[in-house]
Amino acid sequence: MTTTNRPAAQAGSYRVGTLGLNRIGNGAMKLAGPGVFGPPRDRAAAIEVLRTAVGLGVNHIDTADAYGPYITNEIIREALFPYGDHVHIVTKVGLVRDERGGWLPGNSPESLRAQVHDNLRRLGLGVLDVVNLRTLAGIDDRATVPGELARQFEALAELQQQGLIRHLGLSTVSLDQLAEAQRIVPVACVQNFYNIANRSDAAVLAATASQDIAYVPYFPLGGFSPLQSDVLESVAKRLGATPIAVAESWLLQRSPNVMLIPGTSSVDHLRENIAGAALALPPDAVAELDAI
Repeated sequence: MTTTNRPAAQAGSYRVGTLGLNRIGNGAMKLAGPGVFGPPRDRAAAIEVLRTAVGLGVNHIDTADAYGPYITNEIIREALFPYGDHVHIVTKVGLVRDERGGWLPGNSPESLRAQVHDNLRRLGLGVLDVVNLRTLAGIDDRATVPGELARQFEALAELQQQGLIRHLGLSTVSLDQLAEAQRIVPVACVQNFYNIANRSDAAVLAATASQDIAYVPYFPLGGFSPLQSDVLESVAKRLGATPIAVAESWLLQRSPNVMLIPGTSSVDHLRENIAGAALALPPDAVAELDAI
């Protein structure tokens, strides 16, 4: 099948560890209920989103057992199992949920091990392709305690040595934390907050590019507060594209190691997200967007 029929492949691919993943993926967070808690309003629609994404060339799904909790992993399994060699799952550990949907630390070695086994069971896998350790940044002051990340990453490295995890990554980390983890085992990818309107993580992006580590900006379209910019709207109108496609294309052209995982619960919105893979921004548009 050509890339015309599989538009997510048009942005090319990047090697994450031993995995060749298309640079446009799909984030499963929004397949859970409101606030990423409880079941979706329409489970059948959530399943359709996943199956359509794979049909459009998406070959990696980003998820976490904390989404729902457990809901998105169960939906992924229902929609895509058996996965075959054409779908890879990237999951996240380090946070758990309380009975009201609150986000709680789950980063003790014991909790991390339990979360990995929960992901394996609910996804129906014998080995997880990629597991990202989510730090407590924004959740708990212990996020920056010296040595804390190393203790957690070592616990995951033990599971990797046991054959339960292929590759390890990080989420919401600083340059120092990236270096700390790299001293334990190779880091395959980093998920940090970065988009056209918030570029405070530029140093980490540059560091990952220099080390051939995939950089995955979460909330590339603003997350729960969608990006709003007159410049973005103007450029999109001039190019006959959507602001979503322009914002994604800008990220993809920012650095070759950037990979995207936009999420949605709508097939129409999914197609808009993936359209960014096919859009090439001219230099004058890039200059305008860089100035935002």
